[in-house]
Amino acid sequence: MPPSRRSDSHQDLTQGSVLQHLIKLSVPAAMGMIFNTLYNLTDFWFAGMLSDQALAGVSIAGSVFFMIIGIGAGMQTGTTAMIANEVGAGRHDGVRNWLNQALGLGIVVAGICLLAGFWLAADLIRFLGAEADVEPAAQRYTNIVLAGNITFVITAVASGALMALGDTISTRNALAIGFVANFALNPLLTFGLGLGVTGLALSTVMIKAFSAFYLLTVLRRRLGYTPFPAFGFSYWKELLHQVLPASFNMMTIILGGFISVSFIGRFGSDHVAGYAVGLRLEQVLLLPALGLNSAVMAIVGQNHGAGLPERVLETYKQAIITGIAISLVCIPVMVFLSPHMLSLFSDNADVIKTGSTYLRIDAVAFFAYVVLFISVASLQAIKRPLFPMVLGICRQLIVPASINYFLIVVYGLPMISLFITIVSVVLISAVVSHWYTIKQLKATLPPATPRQAGATPP
Repeated sequence: MPPSRRSDSHQDLTQGSVLQHLIKLSVPAAMGMIFNTLYNLTDFWFAGMLSDQALAGVSIAGSVFFMIIGIGAGMQTGTTAMIANEVGAGRHDGVRNWLNQALGLGIVVAGICLLAGFWLAADLIRFLGAEADVEPAAQRYTNIVLAGNITFVITAVASGALMALGDTISTRNALAIGFVANFALNPLLTFGLGLGVTGLALSTVMIKAFSAFYLLTVLRRRLGYTPFPAFGFSYWKELLHQVLPASFNMMTIILGGFISVSFIGRFGSDHVAGYAVGLRLEQVLLLPALGLNSAVMAIVGQNHGAGLPERVLETYKQAIITGIAISLVCIPVMVFLSPHMLSLFSDNADVIKTGSTYLRIDAVAFFAYVVLFISVASLQAIKRPLFPMVLGICRQLIVPASINYFLIVVYGLPMISLFITIVSVVLISAVVSHWYTIKQLKATLPPATPRQAGATPP
């Protein structure tokens, strides 16, 4: 067995039980994501206390807000892929260099988001079906989040770096503190100071600024230096090879959500709100799988950098088995408890019916989502992010947009046909993604010897 390369700065994921590493990393990651999703649901809850128009406005603005989240997720994924490979190879100077470069690139990306967002946000909000009494609330929330989007991007970079080091606990802590703070700031700003929807958005930006500061402080302590933005364009080019496909893959998910919301918007804002809340509840149930996704990124990344392809393949297989266990727990919740969960956020019959119908139908595809998460994480960790991007374009944009246009617009079928389309496309995509990922991971294995291949030795 090779000597351990573990240092105080990171957890060595190239040795020891893969299953134990998956659990140790995924549990804090999932807990952090639970706090993050509850954070978002808290905004919905307080918005619903304001009015149905405020709830619909925040729901629609949330779709725009997820564009920023998508870009930040791409930065986080790219940062994790680059740094985890450096950690696995034992190149500590490379870890620092890629962190600095990611911070520099993140600042530029945040500036571009700010300019593009202010230019396009109003048209996008109207495209998503905001009615005249809903649009002002959606616009106020969106403008404030755009103004503070740099806090989201820097937080994503710092979280990605810590994930590559095998630390998902610090991000969990930041998200847990953020949830508690949001639960205090929301009523203070929204009702106490009378800021309404503006208060919800200000709370979000303030908490993300704290999270960025906290995570950068943890990195400084772990790595023994103060991370500082670097602007090396040659490094950015390599980093963008990871960031852009990952961001675009996430953007296709968001754009696909825009398309779904635009079709649902034809049936009214109450149905948009029901779908949005149902989607957030589904995300809560998918959080253990997303935590598993984070663990796979870190473990596969370090082992790929260390040149251990057998361990990379073992990680993928163990993650799939773990995903089956997660699905067996979550699917019954979606099927049997969805109306009750929706009723916690609204007493509007259309909101409850739309959200619970979506959850029950999409339960069929729950494990398929898990397979997609694990496959995409594995491919990104071995620096092969283009296939997830292409699959995302087909799965989120081309296929559902084409089918739903004919079903909803041309033939006038009911809204349930859109949910069935989503499930069908996800199931097919999961099969294709699993096949391709296995093929790519096996291609990294060394050639089999005659004895390994079953041939008779000379």
